[in-house]
Amino acid sequence: MRLSLFLAALAAAPALPAAADISYGPRPAYLVDKLPEGALKSKLQSCAGQVPQRSDFSIGHRGAPLLFPEHTVESNVAAARMGAGILECDVTFTKDKELVCRHAQNDLHTTTDILTTALAETCVTPFSPANGDAPAQAECRTSEITLAEFRSLTPKMDSADKMAGTPAAYQGGTAGWRTTLFADDAATMTHAESIALFKDLGAKFTPELKSPAVEMPFEGFTQADYAQKMIDEYKSAGIPASDVWAQSFNLEDVLYWIKAEPEFGKQAVFLDDSYNLEGFDANNPETFPHDFAALHAQGVNYIAPPMWMLVTVENGKIVPSAYATAAKAAGLKLITWTLERSGPLASGGGWYFQTVTEATTDDSAYYQILDVLAQDVGVEGVFSDWPATVTYYANCMGL
Repeated sequence: MRLSLFLAALAAAPALPAAADISYGPRPAYLVDKLPEGALKSKLQSCAGQVPQRSDFSIGHRGAPLLFPEHTVESNVAAARMGAGILECDVTFTKDKELVCRHAQNDLHTTTDILTTALAETCVTPFSPANGDAPAQAECRTSEITLAEFRSLTPKMDSADKMAGTPAAYQGGTAGWRTTLFADDAATMTHAESIALFKDLGAKFTPELKSPAVEMPFEGFTQADYAQKMIDEYKSAGIPASDVWAQSFNLEDVLYWIKAEPEFGKQAVFLDDSYNLEGFDANNPETFPHDFAALHAQGVNYIAPPMWMLVTVENGKIVPSAYATAAKAAGLKLITWTLERSGPLASGGGWYFQTVTEATTDDSAYYQILDVLAQDVGVEGVFSDWPATVTYYANCMGL
């Protein structure tokens, strides 16, 4: 279904009451059943008959991309139906400086069918097939195409077959624990369209201003213009600042919002990528690049590192990290990412569980780490690729 028809149908439909059309599906119960016997399992089992409710603690990460193509109408509708109280549009811009929802400005080759269309000629790195040990390569950017051209693309699951010999084969590579079953006819969104959709779904908003892949200013479009345009689209839609958590990995963007748009700046989220620094250790304050108290003094109220930076293992148990303790002590509110992005956890959970690998033996670790993040670390919300898991927990714990 085309996006315009979908939004028209939404506009004609009555507003959704708080608990309408919300369902957990089978996955939360599946994960609860895997938990070892104990207080957490007993508590979560006791909530089996609860009525699903939307929760702001549950944040849809690009919608529900465990099974749906990310940043599409369908992905976000699925997340809302799983009770996500806040939905995300990662914001980038097109050649004609229109804001669209993409995880990165240069991800079209893995998230859309661009390589199999005439727009492949716009790619900054044309497709090259795998050759021996050299993987197939391509790079395609929204900044190389107009909004009209962007709308012509068909979204797909974020994947690439690095051994591909043709652009068509490169469209594969979807992880075995994901699926292409729900990828047909998925619709892309502009940022403004995401605002309209999320509002109709009864959700709040957490847009992320993505780092441009092009040098800024871009044809006179400055970084400040970019940051301001994102906020202006909420103001134009009549969305109260209290319903918006604007995010950026660029601290200067956050400080810009704090100064230029103070109402929006109150909830601006600084995404912390300290993990990229050599020698960073979430349990060694001497390696922390940021002075948390100084950040708070500048008006930063929210900071969002990945989950593993907030936890560690002591005596076989998952506990808060030194980073989590220090950030909270400085008065910062914590949001974290991303649950349900790791697939099956029997092999330790990979990147998102790297500080708790020894305590990660099966999929029940999803609820074990979530419980520590909520109860011991005290996070304000958790991004998830499958929001039902977080929603069930939040409803059960009264979050």
